[in-house]
Amino acid sequence: MKTMKWLMQREYWENKGMLVWAPAIVAGLMVAFTAVMLIIGNNMEMRFNGDSLARFHEMTTVQRHEMANAVGAAFPMMATPLYILMAFVIFFYCLGALYDDRRDRSILFWKSLPVSDVTTVLSKVAVATVAAPLIVAVIGFVASLAIVLMTSLAFSFHGLNVFGDLFSSTNLWLAPFRMLSLIPVYLLWALPTVGWLLMVSSWARGKVFLWAVGTPLMTGALLAWANFAFKLGINIEWFFQQVVLRLLGSVLPGAWFIFDKGARQAMEHSPGMENNPAQQIGQFFGQTYGSLASPTLWIGVAAGVAMIAVAIWMRRWREEN
Repeated sequence: MKTMKWLMQREYWENKGMLVWAPAIVAGLMVAFTAVMLIIGNNMEMRFNGDSLARFHEMTTVQRHEMANAVGAAFPMMATPLYILMAFVIFFYCLGALYDDRRDRSILFWKSLPVSDVTTVLSKVAVATVAAPLIVAVIGFVASLAIVLMTSLAFSFHGLNVFGDLFSSTNLWLAPFRMLSLIPVYLLWALPTVGWLLMVSSWARGKVFLWAVGTPLMTGALLAWANFAFKLGINIEWFFQQVVLRLLGSVLPGAWFIFDKGARQAMEHSPGMENNPAQQIGQFFGQTYGSLASPTLWIGVAAGVAMIAVAIWMRRWREEN
């Protein structure tokens, strides 16, 4: 465990700009933009369930609690730009994780240490699937809370005191923990892309991005051509969604709603929740946890683990000229 911890710290310090500063800067820009819009946006109007929040003091107690619960449940989603950024960060981190060591010959130094290739590669997997999401989640919570506080303060300047209803909502304080509980689910769904990128990173001599992206895309294109020319009867749409897209896009948070048909349909056909954001968020979490029962998930996990095993083998035996 000490070795794994040390290796993860090494990855953190070597990639601090990518893992910490990039999301921190974007979060700062989000907070700054919100502050500017609250200061100069005199004509802005915010609505909840079709009602202007300018009429907050006219709402019934039930309506105010509904609004507070909805905002409390959804406030981590304000950091959505950070979660999208995280997908790109993890993608490019995995892409260079094993290739960069070979390119700058630092692999010779690391191999001279009493650290196994298995532990080294698994430390990179842990950084990509646990540490990076955790860092982004914490930064996202801070940014989202700052935005909520600034917005509530702006309302108070207009005579609308939302602090009591909002900060007494249990959803507000439970939302961060619910978001953190998604990290294990994200880890499992992200394994196909993480495994694929690490495998490519372990054997490609150069042009890693072209190999990683071009190989599945060209395979899909050739398969589509062969299917059209020779009437093979292959479901090309399925191949691109469940193979190509899973290899390249599984690190996107919420990608399980793309790959798990049952979860996607359950979210699309949820009667009576169109005007209830709190229930929509609850449905999101429920279907996310429910995706753990999907065979699609576990097939991807098996494929991801197999590709990580290949990456470990390649790192152990790969010789550079």
